[in-house]
Amino acid sequence: MKSIKVTILGRQYPLKVEDHEEEAMVRICNFVDDRFKTYRQQLAKQPESTVMVLAALSIAEELFEARKANSEMESSEEVLMERVNKSLERLLSDIRES
Repeated sequence: MKSIKVTILGRQYPLKVEDHEEEAMVRICNFVDDRFKTYRQQLAKQPESTVMVLAALSIAEELFEARKANSEMESSEEVLMERVNKSLERLLSDIRES
């Protein structure tokens, strides 16, 4: 385990990560910090907790949309594979019959 410090909305947070996770965690924290800063600019008069909750909801919405798109893509791939398999089975059957 490795200890790192990340900064989100000007506050430092200590984290423990595996060596191979450090780069990804820093990117994630930078992404979160950027999103929080964007919301902070748009909601300057709101408390920091409100800004963080709304930014977190925005990130969660993106995650759910990406999961849905991924699921739909997987379903499309399954349908396509079934069609390919049926076509191959017909082709093999035709070859055997000839």
